[in-house]
Amino acid sequence: MFLSISLTVAGEIYGLKSIAAYRSGLEINTNVTNQDAEEGLGQVLLARKPVRIANKNLIDYIFLQSLDVAQSYDLPMQIHTGFGDKDLDMRLANPLHLRSVFEDKRYSKSRIVLLHASYPFSREASYLASVYPQVYLDFGLAIPKLSVHGMISSLKELLELAPINKVMFSTDGCIFPETFYLGAKKSREVVFSVLRDSCLDGDLTVPEAVEAAKGILARNSIHFYKINLANSVISSDNNLQLNVIDDDLETDVSFIRIMWVDNSGQHRCRAVPRKRFNDFVSKNGVGLAFATMGMTSFLDGPAAGSGLGAVGETRLTPDLSTKRRIPWSKEDEMVLGDLNVKPGQAWEYCPRDALRRVSKILKDEFNLVMNAGFENEFFLLKSITREGKEEWIPFDSSPYCSSSAFDAATPVLREVASALHSMGIPVEQLHAEAGKGQFELVLGHTICTKSADNLVYTRETVRAIARKHGLLATFIPKYKLDDLGSGCHVHLSLWQNGKNVFMASDGSSKYGISTLGKEFMAGVLYHLPSILPFVAPLPSSYDRLQPNTWSGAYLFWGNENKEAPLRATSPPGTPGGLTSNFEVKSFDGSANPYLGLAAIISAGIDGLRRHLSLPEPVDTDPNPENLQRLPISLSESLEALHKADFLEEFIGDKLLTCIKAIRKAEIDHYSENKEAYKQLIHRY
Repeated sequence: MFLSISLTVAGEIYGLKSIAAYRSGLEINTNVTNQDAEEGLGQVLLARKPVRIANKNLIDYIFLQSLDVAQSYDLPMQIHTGFGDKDLDMRLANPLHLRSVFEDKRYSKSRIVLLHASYPFSREASYLASVYPQVYLDFGLAIPKLSVHGMISSLKELLELAPINKVMFSTDGCIFPETFYLGAKKSREVVFSVLRDSCLDGDLTVPEAVEAAKGILARNSIHFYKINLANSVISSDNNLQLNVIDDDLETDVSFIRIMWVDNSGQHRCRAVPRKRFNDFVSKNGVGLAFATMGMTSFLDGPAAGSGLGAVGETRLTPDLSTKRRIPWSKEDEMVLGDLNVKPGQAWEYCPRDALRRVSKILKDEFNLVMNAGFENEFFLLKSITREGKEEWIPFDSSPYCSSSAFDAATPVLREVASALHSMGIPVEQLHAEAGKGQFELVLGHTICTKSADNLVYTRETVRAIARKHGLLATFIPKYKLDDLGSGCHVHLSLWQNGKNVFMASDGSSKYGISTLGKEFMAGVLYHLPSILPFVAPLPSSYDRLQPNTWSGAYLFWGNENKEAPLRATSPPGTPGGLTSNFEVKSFDGSANPYLGLAAIISAGIDGLRRHLSLPEPVDTDPNPENLQRLPISLSESLEALHKADFLEEFIGDKLLTCIKAIRKAEIDHYSENKEAYKQLIHRY
């Protein structure tokens, strides 16, 4: 009735198996006693003839004892669920009956595999694997026993709720070699069909589907059963060795980078060996000194007055939903991290949580979601040696939208676009910009929290691939004082129940913007001087924000006016007379995207709450005599921030104090060191 399975490699036992469902059913009595079992055994012995054990108490007792043994040796327990011999009661083979076992604290650390896709209860099995951490799924026997449609639909149902890393395949062909062969063959066809449909539906990208297939067919089982293939040989009868190389097992050379963006806008990471990440860090994170969130662009030390110093440690906890294979270093992965006091509890200095908080306020109060799409401007620089010193000069000197510049940079740009595509980040356009060696990469819009994540990965991708080609990519707002600057213009729209409600519902609205849209945009315009320290955080940011450079130097908005800091736009495909989004041109590549978007949403919420009115647009070249100049320095914008008290509610007093201290330190340093900004190409 109960078997110790030789899931063996080099003589090692890797799991136990129960077939209790064949007769007595899966509704296990977790309170069965020794006396109950003894009475059951007595009844079996009194039968005095070969008999199949049917006493439920005895079977339940043996099952629970076997589960204890498996748990004590850290072995998984496979449980036959769903279809099997023709005389079993299918009603009792539903894995939902096992909930009493899963919820018993004695078995909370067990590792349990529901076999055979639990067919026809595949959806129920998927639910259980999504709810109970100790439950995993195996769809062996369902392949190849079912029809092709049945095999495909069963696997699809398993993947509806269950995490992909909990789903495994085994051929169940230990007796009949034909079953082994057919299972191995059909499993690949079925997995391909299911994952292909997932890609077409948009649930997975192609690279994610490839990784899912590797997991389902091999990696998940290797990790789950703790099979050490590095020290094992799997041989056929003719002694042909199968050398299995799995990069997940290359723990000495394979790393996962946990990334965060500090309050000065710099990307940082901790690299953790894959095994330690999977065993410990994925749940518990790594320690990070408080001081790291008070660092400046010129010194890896906390700014005076930031409230952060040598004492104290936060937890950098990976957000597993953001984990991606690194396209330019395929043996490694990267994941974005949250800053927590402890797992599940955000630290008040966490920029990602700041954006989530203000996004929740926008959703709770107005049932609105903000979408964002970024235009990334950056310079490609090459190294030369002049008089014994290294210098970085523009990659080329071609003009705006030059095809020759694009041709020259195509090896870099094509690889960048391919890498971003592999991570599910949509690229809408690429072109040469007006600066020498300058390019622009436009990303598709999405919900602002994900858009900020995409922006971080995009910057990482551009810099890394440029470095691979011997170049340096920099997003610094002002690379040279005598050339144009680089922005990170962001396009924003408001969505409600899947509909763009920034755009008016018909042509009767003035400027084609809804009332909600006008009030939100009015709040951003009204507070723009005070939120500049979030979107233009460096002193050199203000060298970019100059008149006649299409960066927005005066406080106004306009319809398709490139000189407006807030530009209402109607891209191709927008219905006539309507406006689909507005652009904030002040945003640059040194800004922490989470803080920048959080500040913009905060200003927009204030506009919605106070029903602020949007002034008349300026749809001509701006006249300085009639318009207010935006702050011309970080000092001026910081002064405006000090006067704005609305942000405390949204950003939080401690984080706001830290940001102000960092900006003050930036002002002091770069005013005393006039040439220091040139080194920022290596930091942004």
